[in-house]
Amino acid sequence: MYLDKINKVGDIKKISPDHLNILSNEIREFLIEKISHTGGHLGSNLGVVELTMALHLELNLPKDEIIWDVGHQSYTHKLLSGRKDGFDTLRMYGGMSGFPKRRESDCDCFDTGHSSTSISAGLGLVKARDLMGEKKTIVSVIGDGSLTGGLAFEALNNAGKLDTNFIIVLNDNKMSISENVGGIPKYLNSIRTSEGYLDLKDDVYNKIVGTPAGDSIVKNIRRAKNSIKSLMSPGMMFEEMGVVYLGPINGHDIDAMRKAIKEAKRLKRAVMIHVITEKGRGYEPAIRHPARFHGTGPFDIETGLPKKSSKVSWTNIFSTVMVKLGARNEKVCAVTAAMPDGTGLKRFYNAYPDRFFDVGIAEEHAVTFAAGLAAGGMIPVVAIYSSFLQRAYDQIIHDVCLQQLPVVFAVDRAGIVGNDGETHQGIFDLSFLSGIPGMTVMAPKNLWEFSDMLKFAVDFGKPVAVRYPRGPVYEGLEEFRSDIVCGEAEWIYREEEIALFAVGSMVETGENVRKILDEKGHKASLINARFVSPIDADAVREALRCHKLIVTMEENVRSGGYGEKVLDLINQERLRDKGLDADCMIFALPDSFIEHGDCNKLKEISGIDAVSIANKILERF
Repeated sequence: MYLDKINKVGDIKKISPDHLNILSNEIREFLIEKISHTGGHLGSNLGVVELTMALHLELNLPKDEIIWDVGHQSYTHKLLSGRKDGFDTLRMYGGMSGFPKRRESDCDCFDTGHSSTSISAGLGLVKARDLMGEKKTIVSVIGDGSLTGGLAFEALNNAGKLDTNFIIVLNDNKMSISENVGGIPKYLNSIRTSEGYLDLKDDVYNKIVGTPAGDSIVKNIRRAKNSIKSLMSPGMMFEEMGVVYLGPINGHDIDAMRKAIKEAKRLKRAVMIHVITEKGRGYEPAIRHPARFHGTGPFDIETGLPKKSSKVSWTNIFSTVMVKLGARNEKVCAVTAAMPDGTGLKRFYNAYPDRFFDVGIAEEHAVTFAAGLAAGGMIPVVAIYSSFLQRAYDQIIHDVCLQQLPVVFAVDRAGIVGNDGETHQGIFDLSFLSGIPGMTVMAPKNLWEFSDMLKFAVDFGKPVAVRYPRGPVYEGLEEFRSDIVCGEAEWIYREEEIALFAVGSMVETGENVRKILDEKGHKASLINARFVSPIDADAVREALRCHKLIVTMEENVRSGGYGEKVLDLINQERLRDKGLDADCMIFALPDSFIEHGDCNKLKEISGIDAVSIANKILERF
């Protein structure tokens, strides 16, 4: 086992070149075995094994630095940098992260989790290197899916001005999570079989430049050479931006990649190495079902099937309701940012392909594009994960809410999402959305209310967001299904001691809190908040006048959340009526980033599980 010899960074350089292909196979077997137990990102990691090996062979880590775009494909990098033992606790609380983390290893130079950031970050590290007078190689690894994001092209535009070395590795596997869409993937497809070429050699350049008429000669040579290239090589798009293009190269040929990296290190410019890889390579189920094995739970290696039977999820319900809404109203359309499978919109696409729009990994564009659809008379539903929607904040304010356009935001994965950690926890959306004038924000308590809220949102005629969590949908409280009225909460149980105001997913928690309090002799009302913006001020006032304690519960950070809005209203009421003496307790997530781990464990640690909330309430009596 050659993998047994890899215990720290640099150990791969001790492996004979004749045995590197054996090592690559062992790495794949190791990843499949470990991820089958822990879950994680499998397909993307199987595709970059040789690419990662070549980088570790040609670079001197941790002095040299690699920025992994998104970072979900960094498992082989973690193996080769001495973190083999961490895979037993991959993505578990207190265990190894599934993404690069600076605090985890000095071989991780930049934390990543969202796409299209690596070139910008790499440029910053390059400039810092030069300003500090350091000698090291900076490499940004970006996928063709991430290249559909606008930030990547903003960085490429800037990289073209460099007169110092910077290497960009384009990992081209034709996939993001689902199949790539748009002009960039088509362009890359056109050059996958073109011949690679090298730029004007440095030694020739150094001999000519500085001599009489030397600069003019260099310009004429380059102009002539580029004219020929433009006829023969579609890779000229990058060259025209000022970035040297090398490739395309077989991403599973270690020798070919090592040669390209050596050549790229020589050049005092930004260099793009275009590498062709196969997502899921070495494991047939991952090749056949790339979306399923992008991020997977534990699975049976033999069949590739999940070990746990999947229950109906909030995303499944969204998928079903969207198809029904599309049938009822021809103005309803759907927009997603490279997540047709993840958001559940694949079924909508199958039913109404002309009204479905996948814009690639470009959340900002998705929102402004939806605003244009709405201005043109359509009713766009934009389905984006909570943590990714943060990237389009300016567009939500400027292009949607300022014009009061009827865009519906389906905010998936809201709240704690678990194993992906800080970059993916959807814990800020209630705060950043409800603070925008004219934005209505809702959260359903269960399956049926979710369906009702989506129907309400489509008919609302103004900007509106419906946020819902990851995981199995709650099917309790079916008997409580009053009509959705803007700004009105729903009283589920009425008592006169404690008033529990719960937002969305926390209604189920509130039910359990109420049971614990009842067992201890305390009666509690349970109010389903429904709306975070606008909040139901009348419901708060009513609770304030007939309860001793007001409690708010939300799966969102405290700052700017529902609890603070309720507390602000209570304080205003106390100014008007000095006789009001009911206290208020806010249960929310801490104003901090929450690491990876099991969702229930993270809620317990954060103090928003039923037992923790009930115990804190009981301390008041």
